[in-house]
Amino acid sequence: MDDETGPTRCGFIALIGAPNAGKSTLMNALVGAKVSIVSRKVQTTRAQVRGIAMAGPAQIIFVDTPGIFQPKRRLDRAMVTSAWGGAGDADVVCLLIDVRKGIDEENEAILSKLPDLRQRKVLVLNKIDTLPREALLALAADINARHAFAETFMISALNADGTQRMLEKLGAMMPEGPWLYPEDQVSDAPLRLLASEITREKLYERLHQELPYQSTVETELWEEKPDGSVRIEQTIYVERDTQKKIVLGKGGQTIKAIGQAARTEIAEIAEAKVHLFLFVKVREDWENDPERYRMMGLDFPRQ
Repeated sequence: MDDETGPTRCGFIALIGAPNAGKSTLMNALVGAKVSIVSRKVQTTRAQVRGIAMAGPAQIIFVDTPGIFQPKRRLDRAMVTSAWGGAGDADVVCLLIDVRKGIDEENEAILSKLPDLRQRKVLVLNKIDTLPREALLALAADINARHAFAETFMISALNADGTQRMLEKLGAMMPEGPWLYPEDQVSDAPLRLLASEITREKLYERLHQELPYQSTVETELWEEKPDGSVRIEQTIYVERDTQKKIVLGKGGQTIKAIGQAARTEIAEIAEAKVHLFLFVKVREDWENDPERYRMMGLDFPRQ
């Protein structure tokens, strides 16, 4: 209890929305650090990623969930199930909508399921710099007419416009209780998982058009050396030999560039010099391997 700021608060907020609504960008902005990867590829976030932010006496644990869409494959079904599961476990649910898409088919489907959730919901209209004010107000009124939101925020996650006010308001909505994490902690994910995600992001950045999003990265070795540096070995798994050749590139130039970009960011989160070694292997039909889902923190859909 603090005489000036009041009792401590702590709670969970689930960020839900269609793919590429900007959930990962928003969570990184709210947390003030990169804890979730960002990519132009849809469905980049696969499992629930938690980021921890402070708002005065409140500690907020944001849960970045996979984008909600109409699943077609087993991995798709696991991701959508994870997203709704994250929403069901939270204290507050934030529905993030890309204002350029408005109430399209995907957002319409999400809105129709919101009444099934008992939690308070807030509406977050993202990328407001892409629409005139009159259109934004009309869209906000239309969406609120379909569902009663406790709050509506208009932000640009990329520019961090409106995110500070949003953070303060959300902090006040958290239930009273002790903080669950140290004040300076920004994520509950282990470093080796964050390292895998960073490399996966660099993989997508480099090969956005050529590589399907089913590829995955696993950190096989994390060894701290006597001099304080870290040796990391990661394997990039693809489904076909043709994809392996794409990742390697001519003379190994592509994987070298991916490794250089990933190493820089991993060194920042590890706060140590990093020696990163990347390998590429073909793992056919990994989407139907229950062990791979466990590694990603997803439940394996039996059907």
